[in-house]
Parts: sequence; C-alpha cells; structure tokens
Amino acid sequence: MTKKYIEKILAARVYDVAVETPLELSRLLSARLNNKVLMKREDMQSVFSFKLRGAYNCIYQLSQQKEVKGVIAASAGNHAQGVALAAQRLGIKATIVMPKTTPAIKVNAVKSYGAKTVLIGDAYDEAYQHAIALAEKQKLDFIHPYDDPEVIAGQGTVGMEILRQHGGTIDAVFVPVGGGGLIAGVAAFIKHLRPEVKIIGVEPDDAPCMAEAFKQNKRVVLDHVGIFADGVAVRQAGKETYRIAKLCVDEIICVSTDEICAAIKDIFDESRSIMEPAGALAVAGLKKYVEREKSVGQTLVAINSGANMNFDRLRHVAERAELGEQREALLGVTIPERPGSFRAFCNTLGRRGITEFNYRYAHDDEAHVFAGIQLSEGFAEKDELIAKLKEKNYPVMDMTDNEMAKIHIRHLVGGHVAGLENEIVYRFEFPERPGALLDFLTRIGKRWNISLFHYRNHGAAYGRVLVGLQVIKKERKSLNSYLDELGYPYWDETNNPAYQLFLSSD
Repeated sequence: MTKKYIEKILAARVYDVAVETPLELSRLLSARLNNKVLMKREDMQSVFSFKLRGAYNCIYQLSQQKEVKGVIAASAGNHAQGVALAAQRLGIKATIVMPKTTPAIKVNAVKSYGAKTVLIGDAYDEAYQHAIALAEKQKLDFIHPYDDPEVIAGQGTVGMEILRQHGGTIDAVFVPVGGGGLIAGVAAFIKHLRPEVKIIGVEPDDAPCMAEAFKQNKRVVLDHVGIFADGVAVRQAGKETYRIAKLCVDEIICVSTDEICAAIKDIFDESRSIMEPAGALAVAGLKKYVEREKSVGQTLVAINSGANMNFDRLRHVAERAELGEQREALLGVTIPERPGSFRAFCNTLGRRGITEFNYRYAHDDEAHVFAGIQLSEGFAEKDELIAKLKEKNYPVMDMTDNEMAKIHIRHLVGGHVAGLENEIVYRFEFPERPGALLDFLTRIGKRWNISLFHYRNHGAAYGRVLVGLQVIKKERKSLNSYLDELGYPYWDETNNPAYQLFLSSD
C-alpha cells in the first residue's frame, strides 16, 4: 500500500535547503467562515514554493546511489528553481529545459542558481520531450516534477510538519493539485497516522486532470488546460501519484478563476503576501467546501504552495477578485435613448457603489450600458437588483459568469457598426513570446478580413485575443478547418449574448 512512503518521508533529506514553514492561524478567514483556518506557508521557502523539497530529496538520494554526471528537468516554474538550487547545493550540473514562453523573471531565477537553461517550444509538452531526448543523449538523470517516489517523499514532509505543528483535531487538509506530487506525499503520511483527517485536493475547473481521473476511475489526458493557474496546468496526473491519491484522498474540489483570485486577495488581506494562482488554490477550495457543507467550528488547513507571481498578473487578479467573492456583479442593461433616461436608470441602481460604467449610444430608440455593481450581500443582492430593474422594464443581461464579457467586452463597449456583414467572432489563446502577436495576425488575416480585434496579456505564458472576421457562410467550414490547423485553442463566441448586445452589427 503506502507504508513504504512513511519510511521514505521520515528519511527524506530536505532540510539542507528547505525550512520548516509556519502553520499560521488565519484570523480574518476564521472569523468570516466560523471555522478555525490554518495556512501552511510554503510560500516562505527560499524559492517561494514547496518544490525544492522533492527536487532536493530526489537528487540527494540519486547521489547516494551512484555518481551523478548531471541532472535535467523540464519546467517553466517552481520545479525548475527547486532543481537548480538543489543541484547547486550538491555540486551537480543542472540543465533546465523551459518553453520559450517562460517569463524572463523565472528564466533569470533559474540562471541565478547556476543552472544552464534551454528554451524550446511554446508549451511544457515540447520542453518535456526535448528534455527526455537530451537526458538520453547526454547521459543525464531526468528529475520528474511529480511522478517519482523520492519527489513524492520530499513533498510529503509538508504533511509531516502539519501533524507535528498541530497536535489537536484537524478535520480536513486542502492541497493544490497539478500532477499530484504534493497531495500524494501529504495524503500518504497523514492518512497513515490520522485516517480520520479528510484530504481534499483542489484543482482549477479548467485543468481538472485528477478530478477527471477520479470520475472516470482511470488517468485521462485533457484536451486542453486553462492558463491562469499555470503552476498546476497539467494535462494528465502522474501514474504513481494517481495510485496514491485513489487510496488516500477523499475528494477533489474544482474552483473557478474568479474564486482563485478571491483567495489571492484573502491571503493578501491576512498576511500581505501575494500568492501565485496555484498557491491560492487550497484556500479557494477550503472556502467552497465550507459553503457547500455549511461547516462550523471545524479546524481546516490550507497549503499555500507558492508565491512566484508575475507582477503584471496582479491587474487581472484585482479585476476578478471581487467577482469571486460575490462582491461585484456585471450587468448589461438596455435603456431608452431619450433625455433623462440615463439619470432614471442610475436612480434605480440606488446608492450602490459602481465599479465600472460603460455607456454607448446604440441608435435613436435605445442605448446599452455595461455596469459593474458593488454587492454587500453576495449574489442574492444581485438577483434582487436584476428583479428590480426588470420591474422598471429594463432588459437586463447577467454577465457575471460570462468569460468573454469579463476578459474582452468590458474593454470594447463602443457601439454597433452599421452595414458590417458576415461577421463571426472567435476567442483565442496563443503562446506569448516576442513576435507572437504579429505572427498570429499574419496567419489569421491572410484570407479573411479582420473586423474586430482585442488582445490582452495578463503576464502569463499565453495571450488572449478576441477576433471578428468577415466570412461568408459557404466559407465557414473551411475557416474552421484552417483554425484547427493553426493549433491555437479557440472558441466560437458569435452567439455570446454579450457580443450580440454590445458589438454585433445585426
């Protein structure tokens, strides 16, 4: 079963590079949720993540068994820094293969530990394949980011510390999940000693590789994973990590981007520390669990797994945090185009705080308003406001959960274009690297006219684009074939009600 991992975790060599991070009481969240919330602060490691535990233990154990010529890893994030630091401490050469899309701050951090960096491909899969090829060619030892017993054992020391630091009752431990190394190690240790403690994994709802594996009772390969919580953007759970998780993990909770952003804000309010999206997953899952179970008076632990946040991403987090906390609603409202109607609409809103207000003349009869409204009583207040607006005969569209509206439309409210024919709209994600936007435009605009374009970069490895194209109906099948060949994830948003209300020429 998992007994061998108890011995491995107890013998794991991690404290040459890692510190025993504090298990801190979250006073604000505890008071708000009516439960005792404890945060395991793995963001306080020297590389701002738990990853150095598994990386160091794996490389150290290898060095005890044989002479290690060098190690190699594929990573765009925290594992890269963990391997680089571990190799430096052990006097071993390290090569880190990273996608070209990796932000410079992370590449430079790896170089600062003396590792050689190789930039190749646009995504992790390409970097991984290249690293495996280099490992074989140069006789290097590949250090897997999660699916290795020694890596799992190193991460398991987090669970060992939690039980040592809190001797009282623990009702549940919430663990972020990507490939599964952290949850496998933590679950194996805690379930062996304290089987009554629930182990709950947390994944983004757009990268649920372990949740899908649990659902289908086998490992699955996701067609596409979301880009926001890049630290856990894994298409398939590890073979060994899945095996352990099936034995020791009680459930997997999935959370939205908005809920992750709200958790980042919660942790900042508590500790003035800024988690990366993956680092805040556990708190987001903990909050969702409390709401679902209506739990009161329990002791709940969240592992804050990392804080390697790009500064550029903070604006996106700030935009979405209020939505995740149900403290903001986004509404599209149609008002009559006549003197006094704008003031009458504002009077209907009352003395609520306005976070955003975009107004544009549509035609002689009506105008459309994109409004962000502050809420003090959650989405129940939003529903009451919508009902009140409808009583006043205002057509209302709730865009609070409309991804295209939140990313693009709020920045594009400019009115409809008369006489624009055959427009269809797609949303894309494409690798963010120098020249990527020009390359995308060159490839997409060769055959069809671009009638709308909005691009946003959130400091992540991928840019987000909304594109309007003029394509006659008989060519739309060939367009879809062309888009499939481009290889970028895309979504047809032509029938999105937010587009229809604010931008469509129909």
